[in-house]
Amino acid sequence: MPGRFLLLLLFLTGCGSALAQQLLDRIVARVNGVAITLTDVKAAVALGIADPPEAAAIQQLVDRQLVLGEVARFLPPEPSPAAIAAEAATLTTSAGERLPDIVASTGIDEARIREIARENLRIQAYINQRFGVDVQLTEEEVAQYYSIRPEEFTRGGALMPFTEAEPLARERASAERRAVTIAQWMRDLRARAAISLPK
Repeated sequence: MPGRFLLLLLFLTGCGSALAQQLLDRIVARVNGVAITLTDVKAAVALGIADPPEAAAIQQLVDRQLVLGEVARFLPPEPSPAAIAAEAATLTTSAGERLPDIVASTGIDEARIREIARENLRIQAYINQRFGVDVQLTEEEVAQYYSIRPEEFTRGGALMPFTEAEPLARERASAERRAVTIAQWMRDLRARAAISLPK
């Protein structure tokens, strides 16, 4: 991308270090007045909380900020220090050997990683609190899921009997229903939000 090339060129030539920092921190989105910067995007991708390419990662961080806004309003239970430490360890493990380079290029530090870990846990607690961990389905709904997705319940070329497949079908149908409900909720959040994506 041209922006990345220009940033690399500035670092390689050693000129305009202040401008390079400004480019690194350029605002890529605003969500209800909260700025998301290119640094945020790079750090999120490196830590595994957003997926490349950059455009997709920006959208994921927009959604994350929308959810964090809801979290701030409804205040789910605060995660324990041990849980935060474990989640932070997962994030740094995701970065792997690239972590020193990530720290150098984005300025992210241990405190910010712990805060991201805390945010992850609060988001998950809020989602579970609002939508439940499992969606309760009728026997008919589970049977319907089983009947329209036979490939998921075929083993060795033979379709599993429903009585055998029922627990798996219930789990997957519940997860699908929950995902659909959350996706609709996210669409509603986006529709109500003030989102701008500067060029």
